[in-house]
Amino acid sequence: METLEEILQSVGKTMGVKDLTLGGLLQVAAIVLVGWLVIRLLMRMVDRLMEKSKPVAAIQPYIHTAVHIFLWFLLALMLAGTLDVDVTSIIAVLSVAGLAVSMALQNTLSNLAGGLVLLVTKPFSVEDYVEADGISGTIANMSLAYTTFITPDNKEIFVPNSQLSATKIINYNRLGKRRMDLKFTASYEAPTARVRAAIEEAISAFPKVLEDPAPAVYVSEYQASSIEYLARLWTASEDYWDVYYSLIEEVRESFARHGVEMTYDHLNVHVVER
Repeated sequence: METLEEILQSVGKTMGVKDLTLGGLLQVAAIVLVGWLVIRLLMRMVDRLMEKSKPVAAIQPYIHTAVHIFLWFLLALMLAGTLDVDVTSIIAVLSVAGLAVSMALQNTLSNLAGGLVLLVTKPFSVEDYVEADGISGTIANMSLAYTTFITPDNKEIFVPNSQLSATKIINYNRLGKRRMDLKFTASYEAPTARVRAAIEEAISAFPKVLEDPAPAVYVSEYQASSIEYLARLWTASEDYWDVYYSLIEEVRESFARHGVEMTYDHLNVHVVER
């Protein structure tokens, strides 16, 4: 009947350990216990540091997982060294495998890196209306790899985060309100005060137009067949399009009530008889 030492030696040869003894196993158990306690302590410190840093709050779970895996990997290397396992060859194999995986998943890793950048910098949030790289829409979902846009015509577009993190992003909701610039034309025969009063009356019909900053109407350009007026006003971001289209319609009705002609480009031909 084999003794305990003989069994350990047999198991050690199978695992590639030159000299596996009961004392060695006890030493490994002690290292695992101490390592587990140290890892728990370090993870608590890491979590506290991340909680104090607002930029990394969005990616805290990912950092926590990565650090946790890394610490256990270090502990595994320490155990392998204690058992006289050839650590150099293990590291070499893992390095080659990591290089191969990184090359095969180059685009995916690029998207993940872009996702981390977006989560840290936070140029937009879910339900923000955003324009980026020729795409405009409401942000429906954000993941590490892709960001989902819902366009005004109800199309769902999945944009790689590597593309978003490298382009200019316009966020129409971040500041809470948007300025609206609308241009209207009126005949030269219409007095400026009457045209301005008609536009201001149309604006006052919309309670969603903000009073601060106050709306303003200006003469912006003298054109060939008309005078151009600029109406500048502010609304909450979520009310922008409702006010935009409704106000355009209301200005036409207001012009009709005030007897203001909304002109268009035309050509007058005068025939002179000789």
